[in-house]
Amino acid sequence: MTQLQLADKLGISPSAVGMYEQNRREPDSRILNKLCAIFGVSGDYFIGYAPKQPMNRQMEVSEVFDEFTDRLAMQEGLMFDGIPLSDEDRQKIIEAIQVVEAIARKQHKNVTGDKK
Repeated sequence: MTQLQLADKLGISPSAVGMYEQNRREPDSRILNKLCAIFGVSGDYFIGYAPKQPMNRQMEVSEVFDEFTDRLAMQEGLMFDGIPLSDEDRQKIIEAIQVVEAIARKQHKNVTGDKK
């Protein structure tokens, strides 16, 4: 897609697209939402938090858990009810997610009879 084509889809000038590409300007939330829709990715992808994945693709629950725990571990300034999380707090949350995943996996195996 050319800068002109993207600019037309976004309703902005081609030079603005060029500035985004050169990191001389950042898109506002309205433009970011349009970019996500055009390219079929999440806002997290555009701001560097998530791998490029179409929002409508099928995913395993374990992939969602993995992405969330990775983001939780790396996110700067993360808070819970306005209180900054310590590294220990983050680890406890990650461990809780892992426990939930293990319970869900065991229940799924029991329901489906899967021996994996």
